[in-house]
Amino acid sequence: MSAPTPPRLLVVDDEPDLRTLYELTLLREGYDVESAETVEEAWAALQSRRFQLLITDMRLPDGTGLDLLRRLEDAGRGEKGIVITAYGSAENAVEALKAGAYDYLTKPVDLRQFRAVVASALGRTPSDGARAARPAEARHALPPRRALDRMVGDSVALQQVRSLVGKVARSMAPVLVHGESGTGKELVARAIHELSPRHAMPFVAVNCGAIPETLLEAEFFGYRRGAFTGAVEDREGFFQAAQGGTLFLDEIGDLPLAMQSKLLRAVQERAVRPLGAPAELAVNVRIVSATHKDLAAEVHAGRFRQDLFYRLNVIEIVVPPLRERLGDLPAIAAAVLERIAGDAGVSPPPVLSAEALAHLSRYAFPGNVRELENLLHRAVTLAGGSVVECRDLGLPEVAFADSAHLDLEMAVPDPGRAAATEVPLPSDLAAYLDQVEREILERHRYNRTAAGASLGLSLRQMRYRMARLGIGSGDD
Repeated sequence: MSAPTPPRLLVVDDEPDLRTLYELTLLREGYDVESAETVEEAWAALQSRRFQLLITDMRLPDGTGLDLLRRLEDAGRGEKGIVITAYGSAENAVEALKAGAYDYLTKPVDLRQFRAVVASALGRTPSDGARAARPAEARHALPPRRALDRMVGDSVALQQVRSLVGKVARSMAPVLVHGESGTGKELVARAIHELSPRHAMPFVAVNCGAIPETLLEAEFFGYRRGAFTGAVEDREGFFQAAQGGTLFLDEIGDLPLAMQSKLLRAVQERAVRPLGAPAELAVNVRIVSATHKDLAAEVHAGRFRQDLFYRLNVIEIVVPPLRERLGDLPAIAAAVLERIAGDAGVSPPPVLSAEALAHLSRYAFPGNVRELENLLHRAVTLAGGSVVECRDLGLPEVAFADSAHLDLEMAVPDPGRAAATEVPLPSDLAAYLDQVEREILERHRYNRTAAGASLGLSLRQMRYRMARLGIGSGDD
């Protein structure tokens, strides 16, 4: 059986010493390496043969490495690109990654990091070096599409999201997913991971707002035995757990400023120092983050670091709320009902009656797709049959999308109507308002996001209300 053909790499740099250093490093790893000094020389080599990877300096005598990347993109070529620059900054990183670079490195290049990034771009691990690459069946196995398949709908907005997911999946570019609570931001992150060369490696999801501030550093970076009271054994952090894969940082806007600074260093250096450890550990993870906040406004208000924002927001994917793509509602509802039936081992899956579907299409869905899923779970249980009717939905009338006529009527006072419908104030107003809030929370199945939208309250205010009423916090 013949040995596998080593990956062919093209190194482009006009400094002979650096070019030689890169060539020797890559040759020791078992790669087939060619080199060039200029944009035109490199383009001639690219036109004459195929390469698996282009490694180029940013500034060249007759142009930039970005010129080469753009030519490759325009020509529909499949080579990945790594850009090396002496002018490391957030702006240069963004420019390189938006031009199609898989990743970028800054001079002076750390050779360990250099080998790791090259190996990652080729779907190898740095340790396999000159040894055999992964088995052919693993290299050519198609990644799963579970998350992408769950992004149901044909609306223009969702098609744009799916298109962006497909484009960014092949690179290392950090992605910021923005959208309201319940829109499916984690689903987008999982789809990016599953379509990427990292799909066989871990996907680690972290809710940044759910970790106590005192535990953030230990949870993110891990710790060594004896680092603090109670540390009886070594423990990996999120970065180590995601090694070789994708780290999804949900609600990144909730991170305190002190932790933002430590996260920035980990992202920049591609290394973490566990608590109590004497040295940093190299990590190879792709960062995908998500938020419902306007991070640019948070930066302006001084609550989010600008340099971290630039690092994370290289490519932004905006997930539309359900109320802006209600045309997708029938397909989403059918998919959710099919999934509910599959989990329960029921066949065929229940269906919505025409009246129930029409009723749903008039609802504003403040809790988005997550609220729809919770609502259908409850409706299927109440229906007890194969058809879900309007009465099974239990939708609150106050949150319907077509209630504008009610607002208009309320905006124009009618003295006669007011006199006829006026009722006396309750004797205990505080208790009465508490009861109203309880009823709204029950109507929304204790979903803080949906209930807060009905009451006009923030999530923080809803947490306070629920604690005061002695109600456990619900799902967002």
